[in-house]
Amino acid sequence: MTSIGRTVLLRGMMMTALALGAGGIPIGVTAQAAVGVRIARQDMSTALLAFSRQSGKQILFSPTLVRGKTARAVTGRMEVGDALATILKGSGLGHKLTPSGAYLIVDAQDQSTGDVATARAVAPTQDPTATQAAPEEPAPDIVVIGTAGAGTRRQDAAFAVTTIDSTMAQRLGTASTAEVLRAVPGVSTESSGGKTGANIFVRGYPSGGDAEYVTFQTQGVPFFPPPTLSFLENTQLIRIDETIQRVEAVRGGTGALFSNGQPGLTVNLVQREGKQTPAGLLKLSGTDFGEFRVDSYVSGPIDDSTTYMVGGYYSTSRGIRDAQFEAERGGQITGNIRHDFDRGSILLFGRYLDDRGQWLLPIPVVQDGDKIREYPGFDAGTGTLVGRDTRISVRNDGSRVDLADGRSAKTYNLGGNFDYDLGSGITVRDRGSWMEGDADTIGLVPGGTPPITAAAYAAGKGGTIGSLTYATGGAAASPNTAVVEAGLWSVEKHIQAFVNDFALEWKSGGNTLTGGVYYTRYKSRDRWNLGNSMLLTAEPNARRLNLTLADGRIVTRDGFSGGSTFKVNARYTGEDVAGYAVDELQITDKLRIDGGVRYQHHSVDGTLENLAGTVPAAGADGNPLTLYDNGDAQLNGTFRTIRYRGDAWSWTGGVNYDLTRQIGAFVRYSRGNSFPFFDNLRDGIDVAPQVDSYEGGVKVSTGIANLYATLFHNTFDGLATTVITSGAPIASIGGAKATGVEFEGSCGRSPASRSAARRRILMPSTATSSPMAA
Repeated sequence: MTSIGRTVLLRGMMMTALALGAGGIPIGVTAQAAVGVRIARQDMSTALLAFSRQSGKQILFSPTLVRGKTARAVTGRMEVGDALATILKGSGLGHKLTPSGAYLIVDAQDQSTGDVATARAVAPTQDPTATQAAPEEPAPDIVVIGTAGAGTRRQDAAFAVTTIDSTMAQRLGTASTAEVLRAVPGVSTESSGGKTGANIFVRGYPSGGDAEYVTFQTQGVPFFPPPTLSFLENTQLIRIDETIQRVEAVRGGTGALFSNGQPGLTVNLVQREGKQTPAGLLKLSGTDFGEFRVDSYVSGPIDDSTTYMVGGYYSTSRGIRDAQFEAERGGQITGNIRHDFDRGSILLFGRYLDDRGQWLLPIPVVQDGDKIREYPGFDAGTGTLVGRDTRISVRNDGSRVDLADGRSAKTYNLGGNFDYDLGSGITVRDRGSWMEGDADTIGLVPGGTPPITAAAYAAGKGGTIGSLTYATGGAAASPNTAVVEAGLWSVEKHIQAFVNDFALEWKSGGNTLTGGVYYTRYKSRDRWNLGNSMLLTAEPNARRLNLTLADGRIVTRDGFSGGSTFKVNARYTGEDVAGYAVDELQITDKLRIDGGVRYQHHSVDGTLENLAGTVPAAGADGNPLTLYDNGDAQLNGTFRTIRYRGDAWSWTGGVNYDLTRQIGAFVRYSRGNSFPFFDNLRDGIDVAPQVDSYEGGVKVSTGIANLYATLFHNTFDGLATTVITSGAPIASIGGAKATGVEFEGSCGRSPASRSAARRRILMPSTATSSPMAA
């Protein structure tokens, strides 16, 4: 659940519970010998993928062996081996049943020998003696689907890619979606602020925070296209749970062409899908800081051509820094239905997220030169200023705030994937998504100054203490009480997004040409109120203080020592239209080249209420003696508009060469662009950053280890960074260069994982993946 808590997994009795929850469907039963099959005449690799899904059986094959071959059509209910034989008829291919129960596709001449070792020579990347893990759907290792939808081994991919399977994703990412990216080379995450609101940094891409160069997708389509808005990055809008089959990440390379054209990191969260064999899981977990969580899913067949999956999680906790109330609570429900028909398939999915978590912020510490130690009485590992006394407050403008709302998201997401084989090597694909909901951020933000005594604080106001009492109960407090100021911030966003990515792919021999159109329209309704400082005791679960100076000036009201310093009332609408084309050519068995181009038009319109140029020096109440509301920021009821129109070209080219079947190398150049989003334009920044990337790498895949090394050099022009300073955003623009090397590898994997890793799995057309093994 978290790296700090000691997670206790309680998996007992899960099969019985799931069987009841699935209407009596037994979990993990062996599939019957006869299965429903519906395969159209089509490309052999695509047909084998579809047959694997429909039969629930593992199909192992070499991309080189099946390239250019056509599958026979087959429909009906029959034994798996008979159906597979029909699909392969006339292709010169046969199949063998391995000891693990997987079906290995071999040259027909080798089939008659009955020798699995001979088959391994034909498909050296397969491991037919391995045992398949169940019920886990394994992550792909050697064979991947390229960004344009074409199939290739990872050895053939001329870009840096990583896939994280469900087990590792759960281990890394239940506490924070961003944490799963710790397994991606060249990517660093800083998620000390809690389960959402992480800072994610991509290799050589300078950023002041948030996740400026990171796009998150589900099922190959972005659910909210802006990678980062102030107080919102995409990990706030989705959670890692048992409904996630794998996490795919592509860095640089072709990512600048597909989907929303992210030149940095594109992360795709792929959902589990049902198989013809029912499966499920129930998992209970807890931590030593009082968190309880339940995860579950069930999946299985609806009919011979249709499957389902539904699952999710629910958790509750006071938080790793005990807030004295239920600071973290919520869950996520995800479901999908897949239907395979003669020449294609359709997948419909839905996701509902209603979750909130603490916004963890700085705490008092003591600095001795270059050393940091705990502030007396304030545990650095578990302490927080938030507590019962500060939970609910009413600000100077009359708005009520509940810190239990924390960083939250309540969103609905619906989408679908459609694939259809038109014949003659032409396939049509469409990926769509709609999302709407709220994403709010509420927290107690320290003012940045160390604790001092109440007497010293009064002296800073130009006076001495007349009275000092606790806001709750009214008891007197000592002038020597250590105090600190923290602001009650709230940022409320109502967001909406529609995304669609349509593509046509044409395969002819060793050539794959893909062209597509990407369209998205997204909105954000923003209400901000920053500042609102409170005078608090410098202790865990701080208490509010009321202070009146000896000269009669009233410093605080219910603990508030100040009002708003910055407000936003805005509506934004963005729209992107892009066209792209990519050609991939397998010149020889060893040499593969690709190149592509993208044109994108970006537009933004918005209305923003203006801040008042001057505010009453005596505050809203007209009394200069009430210091707590003097100089509050106010909106004045007038509005200004923002309007942006821009376009840019992106392109890439890459070469991959296999020195041997196990050793390969690649080089690539890419030009990418990143357009200004809502907050940049509000702050007057309309530059579109441009990124030039140069990559080269060496890849080694053997039965003992998989090793990958990538050298990269990035140059940037027009970088914009915004930070919150003194309660208001400050923007800056610059350029940068970065050079580095990243390494990725695995060794000593179990036979089960080796066998599982070699399944060929469809990767959406918007992001290419291959594995980073555990």
